[in-house]
Amino acid sequence: MATEKSIEKIISLCKRRGFVFPGSEIYGGLANAWDYGPLGIELKNNIKARWWKTFVQNRADMFGLDAALLMNTKVYEASGHLKEFSDPLIECKACHARFRADELGFPIQKTEGTVEIFEPPKCPNCGKRDAWAAPKQFNLMLKTHIGPVDEPFIKCTHNSFTRNLSKLSELPECPTCGKKDAWAVMPDDNDIYFRPETAQGIFVNFKNIIDTMRPKLPFGVAQIGKAFRNEITPGNFIFRTREFEQMEIEYFIKEANWQESFETWRLAILDWIKDLGIKNEEIHELEVPKDELAHYSKRTIDFEYKFPFGQKELYGLAYRTDFDLKNHQLDYTDSEGNKFTPHVIEPSLGVDRSILAVLCSAYTEEQLVNEDKNDTRTVLRFPNWLAPVKIAVFPLLKNKPELVSKAQEIFDQLKTKYACDFDDNGNVGKRYRRQDEIGTPYCLTIDFDTLEKGTVTVRDRDTMQQETIKLTDLDKYFKEKL
Repeated sequence: MATEKSIEKIISLCKRRGFVFPGSEIYGGLANAWDYGPLGIELKNNIKARWWKTFVQNRADMFGLDAALLMNTKVYEASGHLKEFSDPLIECKACHARFRADELGFPIQKTEGTVEIFEPPKCPNCGKRDAWAAPKQFNLMLKTHIGPVDEPFIKCTHNSFTRNLSKLSELPECPTCGKKDAWAVMPDDNDIYFRPETAQGIFVNFKNIIDTMRPKLPFGVAQIGKAFRNEITPGNFIFRTREFEQMEIEYFIKEANWQESFETWRLAILDWIKDLGIKNEEIHELEVPKDELAHYSKRTIDFEYKFPFGQKELYGLAYRTDFDLKNHQLDYTDSEGNKFTPHVIEPSLGVDRSILAVLCSAYTEEQLVNEDKNDTRTVLRFPNWLAPVKIAVFPLLKNKPELVSKAQEIFDQLKTKYACDFDDNGNVGKRYRRQDEIGTPYCLTIDFDTLEKGTVTVRDRDTMQQETIKLTDLDKYFKEKL
């Protein structure tokens, strides 16, 4: 019998077993920053490698890219991000806590006859209802600087004369025109933004892809990489962070084919979710209302997952029309000489949210009823390809050198083909429980029969059944299983 899972239990397991650690922990941490541990990075790399194999290497119409994190600010002026990429921010004037207004449901509108009444929500921090400031839009772009950060300068609007503002106690007369009121602060050219999505790196390289790879429509460009957003209210473990990783595709098509292509990619995302081992009943497809669409989108579907903290967006599929290529003034010429601006379908998949979803979906607590005692088994039921460790190798007894030596020999052979773990700490039952908690599909025990008969005991994670396998058959056995 399985028990109810909670995000607290999953966070605890991730820290205890080396999946995810709090960032900068020895210095008190940094809110909503997380580091992937030895098993976490294996899980992450398995997801990224599988996605790349599925959507890039196995397809003839896809090309890979790895664009820079920092881009010319003009890119984001053209894409609309500097003006439109924002969330509604609301501040409680009593405690000065800030929240996303839409996530608080602010304002909550009730209609009584022809009179509209607005009832503001309680502040999650101090509980007051009547201390809210007016909502305003907050740009999510994360700003930084490149090169040496110069001191601020002012420039006379009548000529090009400049002065260092930080060294002035008051505005002087311009030595050229004699005026005091014609100064303007010069913009800081060192200001730059970390990319809020990986998509723009693909769009600005569109011409480079065309020139070097000579693709025919339809075709796509894919990349995996970090993105950054100055989120108002990050949280829920690795679900919403300011630094995250995306697996994105921009698929270029003719406008007339957008609906067909959109449906093809919708089904491809569902197949990917199934491949991750996530159950159908845990997924909900949300057709995003027109008044909530991103500034570049004509249609978007959010694939929502039922996390322990609520049903939230896991992946997105957007029809971006020709918005981006048109704004960047990029076009395509077909084999007949026709020049036009392609339209774009964008499947956008978060790596970190994928990890959290598979952890939540795979996490199971089972009440095992034995004659001697009731026992709880915690197990991560990952698909075999996804498990960070595929095979754990045990010597039955750690104080028997001949068993340890043979186990080490078998481990050395297997680790060249599979991700393996060598474990001789504690009794075999405790080792099974540790491997169950990290999702290892198979445990292999080396005992005296291995020395005498050339056989090993292989235990299955999901069924807990054990098989006796000849050493000479191990390679074939695991080829079929893994």
